[in-house]
Amino acid sequence: FHEFAAGQGKFDAHLVDLADVKLPLYDEPVHPARQQYQHAHTKAWAESVAAADAYVFVTPEYNYNPTPALVNALNYVYQEWNYKPCGFVSYGGVSGGLRAVQTTKLLVTTLKMMPMVEGVALPMVGSLLADDGTLRSNELIDKSAVTLHDELLRWTLGLKAMRESMR
Repeated sequence: FHEFAAGQGKFDAHLVDLADVKLPLYDEPVHPARQQYQHAHTKAWAESVAAADAYVFVTPEYNYNPTPALVNALNYVYQEWNYKPCGFVSYGGVSGGLRAVQTTKLLVTTLKMMPMVEGVALPMVGSLLADDGTLRSNELIDKSAVTLHDELLRWTLGLKAMRESMR
């Protein structure tokens, strides 16, 4: 999805891999709403989150839920997420990760984010992978990506005044 979004030229798309961020299990002594971050990893994460106007979370489904790493990353900061839209590209077995997305949508609304109804779901993702591990897209995936991208852009522009009122 990152390559797709970057190719559209409407967002300055940046790929952030939580495996590279390496956030430990939440370890700040003060609630994130206060932004009194003590640890360098939290300060760096807060800066990364604050820099974006919108997000697309690419996530698998584990046991009907999002990954613990995604939940932890979302919970690490608060105000940096506020009034920003988010979309989801999910993958998994039969459900294509949709159950994980539904659970994550509950969490992001608590962070004052606007989750998109539109999304990209990749059911039976293993069957969509080429031998080299790249995704073999199809018309349905491509159309879903365009729809999600366009809606995310509308909400990003629409929520701009709310984000600016926080500064």
